[in-house]
Amino acid sequence: MSNNRFAQKKRISLSFLRIPYLLFPAILIVFLLALSSIQDSALQKQQESLETALERDITHCYAVEGYYPPSLSYIEEHYGLTYDKDLFFVDYQPVGSNIRPNVTIIARKDNS
Repeated sequence: MSNNRFAQKKRISLSFLRIPYLLFPAILIVFLLALSSIQDSALQKQQESLETALERDITHCYAVEGYYPPSLSYIEEHYGLTYDKDLFFVDYQPVGSNIRPNVTIIARKDNS
């Protein structure tokens, strides 16, 4: 009878040893999904910050100089705009000196 009890304890302890091997992949997947979500959120906030900075600089230029900036490089040189060109593509299309330019900001897909 004592051999039977030992065999049962051994089977139970072996099944508990398998639990970490089953939980680890699940925890890893949840962690990776959370990390991806955080990265997407950070990228979104960076894009919103760039949009706000561009709008502020464009408006400031018009208020101070009386015309809209002729190019994106003008804003970078005279108003100190900086951004990560590897993360974002900024399409700056001036329409005229007294018409607000068209600005499109696109997050680059190949950023890793």
